Amino acid sequence: MDMTSIIASIPLFKGLSNGQCASLGAIAVRRYFSRGDIFFQEGDDAFGFYVILSGKVKIYKLSPDGKEQIFHILDAHEPFGEAAVFAGLHYPASAQALCETSVLFFPTQRFVDLITREPSLALSMLALLSMRLRKLTTLVENLSLKEIPVRLAAYLLFQCNGDGSLSTSSLEVSKNQMAGLLGTIPETLSRVLKRMADEKLIKTSPRTITILDRKGLADLAEGNRKLT
Repeated sequence: MDMTSIIASIPLFKGLSNGQCASLGAIAVRRYFSRGDIFFQEGDDAFGFYVILSGKVKIYKLSPDGKEQIFHILDAHEPFGEAAVFAGLHYPASAQALCETSVLFFPTQRFVDLITREPSLALSMLALLSMRLRKLTTLVENLSLKEIPVRLAAYLLFQCNGDGSLSTSSLEVSKNQMAGLLGTIPETLSRVLKRMADEKLIKTSPRTITILDRKGLADLAEGNRKLT
């Protein structure tokens, strides 16, 4: 697939003309990262942003004592680093490859020059930034106000589709990473998963979690019940 076709297949650039996709393709650079490689660290100059072609990327911060808080685990076709590029400052968090990952890299200055000439290119990205802000606001609320079982119940329902179309979530992240997303430690996460399983809300296996009682899990997520 040529670069213009790759750009056109990315949801972030949905609706752009072939000419606009070609313009983006002309400044994009394909890069490959191994598991554990760092794309950038918090505070680094925002030299560009990325779109994942394949693989998985963790966006996170480290506290002064080394505790990790994961904000996002991103999959194919999702961008990252774009907020800092728009602000023209530094990356507000760090990014690391969780497996072999292929990305497109868009250098800051060349991208800014392009959207200055064609402002419509920025509209899709602004919509995505708004969605990310809503998710981050929910995360802050969950971490500051809600107990671990409530956070976990909401996370599982989200992973298994809030519309009820799925009942099983494949564990594409490790329990350590899931704990980081929920602002807890793996030992606490394991205990809460066991309590949920004991109450027949879920069934766990090494790589999947199956929801057995969606209403019960929703009641827990909404604070209408507690684990015994």
